[in-house]
Amino acid sequence: MASAPSADDELFDQFLTDRGHETEPTRWERSYNKLQCPDCGGLHEESAVECSVCGWRPN
Repeated sequence: MASAPSADDELFDQFLTDRGHETEPTRWERSYNKLQCPDCGGLHEESAVECSVCGWRPN
């Protein structure tokens, strides 16, 4: 079961954000009617769960 982020998680995320790091989950990008891998730019069908080019998976 998922739980709400703790105050420690929020503090750590703020620490990382202040230093230029992204703390949001990485997701597929969109290119027309395809999913695009944010790491390598590979295009995939809407049903893809993993990049067949580099092996990246969304968080």
